[in-house]
Amino acid sequence: MRILQLHHAQITIPSGAEEEARAFYCGVMGLAEIEKPDSLRDRGGFWLQAGDRQVHVGSEDGVDRKATKAHLAYQVEDAAACRAHLEAHGIKALDSIPIAGFERFEARDPFGNRFEIIQLLA
Repeated sequence: MRILQLHHAQITIPSGAEEEARAFYCGVMGLAEIEKPDSLRDRGGFWLQAGDRQVHVGSEDGVDRKATKAHLAYQVEDAAACRAHLEAHGIKALDSIPIAGFERFEARDPFGNRFEIIQLLA
């Protein structure tokens, strides 16, 4: 077996929260929504494009999203600008443990999903 690359990652939101999630992920985060296959549309959620990868936003109830360290990391050109943008939209940014060669911080989306913003330093 040989894995070629990561195709997509999935996060979940509560059932019926698609419009609020679109407002955050498309509006605040600036990710583009992409077409979800017809065969999966009745399951709720939506799909996003993040660079050359996809983020699938599915619906799932009964999950404490704030109780996990699981997360997606979004690579950006300017972590400080992203931090200021997110904080201006009411998202609390938390400092991460430093990693040499990177500027980074963590936050949680309006549903409790953890995410990381990471910038490769030159």
